[in-house]
Amino acid sequence: MNNIVLIGRLTKDPEVRYIAETQMAVATFTLAVNRPGKDKGADFPRITVFGKQAENCERFLTKGRLVGIQGRIQTGSYKNKDGVTVYTTDVVANNVEFLEWGDKKDDSVPDGFEEFSSVDDDFVPF
Repeated sequence: MNNIVLIGRLTKDPEVRYIAETQMAVATFTLAVNRPGKDKGADFPRITVFGKQAENCERFLTKGRLVGIQGRIQTGSYKNKDGVTVYTTDVVANNVEFLEWGDKKDDSVPDGFEEFSSVDDDFVPF
């Protein structure tokens, strides 16, 4: 089983590029995830997101924003310019949940989401 769930804050704005052949968006960003226990440190996994979710990440996420990630671990390697093999470990996100909303480029709500800011609190079923 290869499944990971993380909640953390972006360390910088997402970077988005497009795959030339398919024009699919690919967003990458790093999360700061608190580590419980005595050392009270943090981990900084790199997150990769594809497609419409990548475009929404670019549009609505910014440095410091709290997000939840569900995905899988993926390892890889490449040769750097000096010919040394560099090993990588990334989280490929299947689902990105925006846990904080705020201004970035506009106030619109992403496709597939409803705006609840004007909904009466009695409406919420929990």
